[in-house]
Amino acid sequence: MEIRNKKAFFNYEVGKSIEAGIVLNGSEIKSVRKGSVDLGDAFVTFKGEEAFVTNMFIAKYKEANQFNHDERRARKLLLHKSEIRKLIKEKTLTQISVIPIRMYIKDNKAKLEIAVCKGKKLYDKREAIKKRDLERREGVRF
Repeated sequence: MEIRNKKAFFNYEVGKSIEAGIVLNGSEIKSVRKGSVDLGDAFVTFKGEEAFVTNMFIAKYKEANQFNHDERRARKLLLHKSEIRKLIKEKTLTQISVIPIRMYIKDNKAKLEIAVCKGKKLYDKREAIKKRDLERREGVRF
């Protein structure tokens, strides 16, 4: 099971990426395994020397009745202190965002791939749309 953030590749220039663990509740991991996750509006915030993914949507697990979770709560990321310090330093020095680009299961653990991203300008987005349309047209021809 792999969930990709397609919006991130359209709105941002994606730089280097890091694999991070994520702290989830019991009903959350069941929803992740089912594929009920949306990374479209998610971003990474820092509080002290801890990293949190904010605004990531994990749907409620129907069979979990009373022990369900909040769908958009901030979830802690499991990174080394040195990695968090590098990300904080890079974020303060340059105008970048840290965005989750992919979520997957590895060795029965949920992993989140986060990337350092810089926002695209409107003309860059138009260029990407034009390039995508050209590739579609060429792929359709026989």
